[in-house]
Amino acid sequence: MISWMQKHNRYLVWTIWIATIAFIGAGFVGWGSYNFGGKAGNVAKVGDIEITQAKLNQAYSDLYARYNEMFKGQFDEKKAKEMGLVQQAFATLETQARLLNYAKTLGVIVSDDELAHTLESIKAFQKNGKFDRSIYNMFLKNRRMKAKDFEARLRDELTINKLLTLLNVESLPLEEETIGSALNVADKFKYEVLSLDDVNPALDEDKLKAFWEAHKTEFKTPKKYNLSLLWTDSSNTPVDEKELKTFFDTNSFNYIDQSGKQLTFEEAKDKVEKDLKIKKTKKTAQRAYIAFKKGKQDADESVTLPLNDPTLSKDIWGEIQQHDAGTILKPKVVNSKYVTVKIEKVIEPKVMTFEEAKPLVAKLYETDAKQKALAALAEEKLKSIADSNATVSDFVTLSDADNLKGLNSQESLQFLQKLFTSLEEKGIIRLSNKVVVYDIMAQKHLSPDTNLTERVKETVNTIKPRVFESNLIQVLAKKYPTEVYVGGLKN
Repeated sequence: MISWMQKHNRYLVWTIWIATIAFIGAGFVGWGSYNFGGKAGNVAKVGDIEITQAKLNQAYSDLYARYNEMFKGQFDEKKAKEMGLVQQAFATLETQARLLNYAKTLGVIVSDDELAHTLESIKAFQKNGKFDRSIYNMFLKNRRMKAKDFEARLRDELTINKLLTLLNVESLPLEEETIGSALNVADKFKYEVLSLDDVNPALDEDKLKAFWEAHKTEFKTPKKYNLSLLWTDSSNTPVDEKELKTFFDTNSFNYIDQSGKQLTFEEAKDKVEKDLKIKKTKKTAQRAYIAFKKGKQDADESVTLPLNDPTLSKDIWGEIQQHDAGTILKPKVVNSKYVTVKIEKVIEPKVMTFEEAKPLVAKLYETDAKQKALAALAEEKLKSIADSNATVSDFVTLSDADNLKGLNSQESLQFLQKLFTSLEEKGIIRLSNKVVVYDIMAQKHLSPDTNLTERVKETVNTIKPRVFESNLIQVLAKKYPTEVYVGGLKN
């Protein structure tokens, strides 16, 4: 985490509002609201700095949002728990707290003028190029945040930014010379590339069934729900140009592009119109919900859907899972419509029969069998690689990633990186679904290449922060110990 901040420290301040505004655009989902308890709302103390429950909830929500974007909306609390998201969020806050403690020790501070200048320069809070207090206040209101809390967070980010700038040291001549020497080492080797296409294990029905028996609890039917759905469409809700402009002016911070730049009214107009129509249709949807609940309105359709089916949003599925059959949920937005959901029946998962699971089992078994067969073939090839007719390379360095037969550029680079960090003269290197059996025949040191100067500097500046990070974390962990008030925050 420190290495990322060192690399991107000039952008660090902007991560606050980019991450925060993402939640507004997502419709205030409110992911990961945990009640950890603790002393007076605090969950831990690092050195002299308290970590509050609110700060942990915010860090967790930010992290959840990033993963949800990476998983294209298919991330949920179960995955979050499996990945230890709470522990990840706490680890981030713990590292930040140690850096803030260290900044305080060194006397690194951020003045009120610096804070104000940074706040005013955030484009999401600007109108016509100038800071707009009403936009900022609306942002805080929608996020349910107090100005002092947001600005305290911003001050912390600026303080860490300052500290990391002070600690960042560019490559030194001796370091460049050492790394340059390593980059100029060349190996000549004999090698053979093997892939899954080189093996074809027989698909034995008895072995397939035995494989299913050993893994059958992994093959279950999806949890399903019988649902009654009542839809309220917003697409025909009338809006005029004046309403659109007023709505945009009030909520302009919601409309940004991927780089964080605020969109103009014309650029955002389609999205603004959709959002305003949804807002104006809310009361109609609520009236339909009340009528449906009283039995005065029939559902539009009855469906049986597996859990997390894209017909409904992740937010709605999350709420469905918390209720029993017979529950009618309040209307929620799906695309440009509101949907009121009644849970008619919950169909729990059950273990599939062998015949039901066979297509899935066969695919998994074939992959497993091929990987084992490929590993066995590689071991056999290794025994005779020195005397074989395998391909012989020229003298190759790390920069020759395009010259290896049977490997693309990315695979060649991965192979060479592993080869030049291996202590084995002969061995097997695994690359995703390929393996390379190799035998180093000779090695030599090439004359320094002046064209590699910039690359050497980049390499040093990549390696150096990692070494620095490892040592700094160890030093700060001893200097500023953590006192945890509640369980489950650390692995």
